[in-house]
Amino acid sequence: MDPIIKVRDIAWVRLRSPDLDQAEQFLTDFGLHRAERTGDKLFMRGTDPDHHIHITERGPAKVLSIAFHADSEADLHKLAREAAGASAVEPIDEPGGGQRVRLREHNGYEIEVVHGVAKAEPLPARSTTWNTGRRRERFGDLTRVDISPSHVKRIGHAVISTPDIEASAEWVRRHLGFVGSEDVHADDNPDLLLASFNRADRGAEYVDHHIMMFGRHPKVGFNHVSFEVHDVDDLHAGHDHLAGKGYGHLWGIGRHLLGSQIFDYWQDPWGRVHEHWTDSDLLNNQHQWRKLPRSQGLRSQWGPNAPQAFRDAASE
Repeated sequence: MDPIIKVRDIAWVRLRSPDLDQAEQFLTDFGLHRAERTGDKLFMRGTDPDHHIHITERGPAKVLSIAFHADSEADLHKLAREAAGASAVEPIDEPGGGQRVRLREHNGYEIEVVHGVAKAEPLPARSTTWNTGRRRERFGDLTRVDISPSHVKRIGHAVISTPDIEASAEWVRRHLGFVGSEDVHADDNPDLLLASFNRADRGAEYVDHHIMMFGRHPKVGFNHVSFEVHDVDDLHAGHDHLAGKGYGHLWGIGRHLLGSQIFDYWQDPWGRVHEHWTDSDLLNNQHQWRKLPRSQGLRSQWGPNAPQAFRDAASE
């Protein structure tokens, strides 16, 4: 069955936190920048031109929604007509503007599909020129990396913990046009799915290995949201900065096997997991979906393997 629409990319995550000052301080230390703040909402951006990539609303801690960019207003109207339980196309009465359709995915999380959100001027970012064993590019310039917040570039993906991976993946593929990159099954049971990695379908255009992942867990919850930083030095500098501020470090630094990202995971003051990463695999429609056993899929190429606390992350 053909998907209703094919979204272009992830747009933002929307959380709720009881203290906007505390939320802004964490996100600033994490490497985001304030785009706008109203009396009860905080909008944070990266260095790319997106107006914002993280929204915090004031109130009891909760994960509210995940947003994705549609290609056109026509796609919003198609989704509103054809998706069961979808809202009408409505204006977004928030900084950045635009339009959206709201609907619920298989696990009950609200999905915002948006179009026409304002753009902003890009922000400057730190980047290091490397001399490697294969290529020399830096001559006479001394590399000195200051310990400071990472420079978050953009939002990359979201991960939901769920007891029903199959139906969750089918829902995003049907409604949002995702395609499977790789799935992981139990070593002793090929029919027991443990993880499903799904990417945006942009045809021949290369995109990140995954835009949304589902991991098996008895409880439905939000596992983490992921943000790209500019390079490995930027990730390590941000790691030391966050450690010096006393935030909760959950996992890293390491390199994933599936997706290949160099990763580092941190918890906000309310336990929601935020990931820094750099250097993702890029795939297009020439990539063949694969199903792998856990021992070949859910491990690090280098660095520590996932602690139980990460595997159990399932924020409501």
